[in-house]
Amino acid sequence: MRDRIPHEFVASFLAALTAFIGGTALHLPPWAIFISWAGIFLLGGPSLTNARRLWVTMPVGSAFALIIVLIDQQIGTIAGSGQLAKDAVLAAIIFVVNSALMFTGRLTTFSLIPGMFLGFASFFATFFGGFGFAPGDPWAAWVSVVAMNFLGPVFAYLSRRLAFPRQAPDQAPLRVRNGLALDS
Repeated sequence: MRDRIPHEFVASFLAALTAFIGGTALHLPPWAIFISWAGIFLLGGPSLTNARRLWVTMPVGSAFALIIVLIDQQIGTIAGSGQLAKDAVLAAIIFVVNSALMFTGRLTTFSLIPGMFLGFASFFATFFGGFGFAPGDPWAAWVSVVAMNFLGPVFAYLSRRLAFPRQAPDQAPLRVRNGLALDS
């Protein structure tokens, strides 16, 4: 495929639009779009199959991170209020919940473990970065990051589509269904 408009310009234009997402009163994490946008290209590029894999696994990863925060908020000082004691409790919580995340990856539906970790990291950055429509609220952080991670595959698709690609003379036609390129 040859782009009529360079992909670099289209992707940069779309990236610039995220400033308006983060700059709203909802204070959403625009960088979370970039995380899943990059994830789509790591999977081979925009396709409905790749988008579905991320749309399933990233919220699950974010949910596991949410569980860590909620448990830590309840029992984080059970061993004492010193930093070492709090760190030890947090380490135990992370060990248990992260193990559950990894075992969840054994289920076919959730087998894209890197997708879960992209969601996991996105949640922590959103929550601890004070992003979301209610900064400091773990549930608001979860809703905010899941919404923004959802947009990444959409932006990846748009970055390809808005370049107005045309078929090179020696190339087979691109298979498309519901506006998304299908895997070959």
